[in-house]
Amino acid sequence: MNWAVAHRIAGIAAAQAHRDLGIDRTRYVPVHQALKRAEVVGMAQPMPRLFGVYLSPADNGPAVLLNAKLNIVTQRHTAAHELGHHQLRHRTAADDDLSPALRWGNGSWPDEEKTAEAFAAWFLMPRPAVLAGLDRICQGQPTSPEHVYRLARELGTSYAGTVRHLQNLRLLDADRARQWAKISLAALRGSLAGGAALSAEAQVHVVTTSSHQQQIHVDVGDVLTVRSAGAAFVSLPKGLARCTDVEQGAVVTDELGDPVVLEVSAADWNEPVRLTVVRDAPRAGVLDVWPD
Repeated sequence: MNWAVAHRIAGIAAAQAHRDLGIDRTRYVPVHQALKRAEVVGMAQPMPRLFGVYLSPADNGPAVLLNAKLNIVTQRHTAAHELGHHQLRHRTAADDDLSPALRWGNGSWPDEEKTAEAFAAWFLMPRPAVLAGLDRICQGQPTSPEHVYRLARELGTSYAGTVRHLQNLRLLDADRARQWAKISLAALRGSLAGGAALSAEAQVHVVTTSSHQQQIHVDVGDVLTVRSAGAAFVSLPKGLARCTDVEQGAVVTDELGDPVVLEVSAADWNEPVRLTVVRDAPRAGVLDVWPD
């Protein structure tokens, strides 16, 4: 099976899963919540050599085991990949070195892994959510790698995976996708943070007028920055602190628990922008205690 066929199969399966699991296709997809709705038993624990494991009903499942040491973006992708195995009625699978960043397109991927991997992309990045995000970020047309990075932050996906999926959706041509996929993630983050040096795991979330009434999903160490002259945070709720390295920046601290409302004002904005900041950290332990 080639990747084009895998994506056709996975795209249909993901749309059916969105419908059956009550997923809003216009926004950030709560994949851990989707596992609960699919009645898949879940657990996460540190696993040095594994991304995740899927146990089929034939092996006393359905159940998934996720690596609790993955960052939230990678764990979300792994959870969607394992959910893909379940929705596509696959056999038990242990996913170890199938890193799409390293082996994308490698012919050694088994068919079931190809379709589960493609499912993860279509499940986390449904077309309506992609189009809505691009409309807010760049009037619907990505013209720079920064636009794709910002879309990835809205969707909770990897930059490289988002570049590939925009090509699948025919929203980015192959030549540009190849060029943009080579760009350093550190360079993109630094550019959006005004040249500031950030920790390796920190993500950058850009606040604009289009962020009004939106949710931003963050983890500890992430940076929020405002892209408008004279903009300022009206106040910083608990869990957010001034980021001295980034002009008009705020950093997420481990005090962030429940969602908080952030208000930002600017001289050329008619009214303050209000958005909700939601912490989405890697899951650990058993599914019954995972936050929604």
